[in-house]
Amino acid sequence: MKKILLLMLVVMLTACSKSEPVETVDSLVANPARLKELREQCKSDRAKLGDELCNRVAEATNRQFFGNGSTPYTPPKDSPKF
Repeated sequence: MKKILLLMLVVMLTACSKSEPVETVDSLVANPARLKELREQCKSDRAKLGDELCNRVAEATNRQFFGNGSTPYTPPKDSPKF
C-alpha cells in the first residue's frame, strides 16, 4: 500500500513540474539571435542540449539559408561571356 502511495506521489509531482520551453523551427527562424546562441551551444556541447533540439536548430539554419523553397531558379537571359 505504501509503495502505491509513494508511486502516485512521484507521478503527481512529475506531472506538476514545470516543463522546459519548446523551441520550434519556426520560432528559431524568427529569432536569429536565439538561433545563433543555440547553434554555438550545439557545437560545443550537443549532449547537454540533446539531439532533438540540435536537429531543430540545424533545420532552422537550413530554412534561414535556403528560404522556404518557393522561389524557383531563373537562369539569366544572356549567356555569360568568358
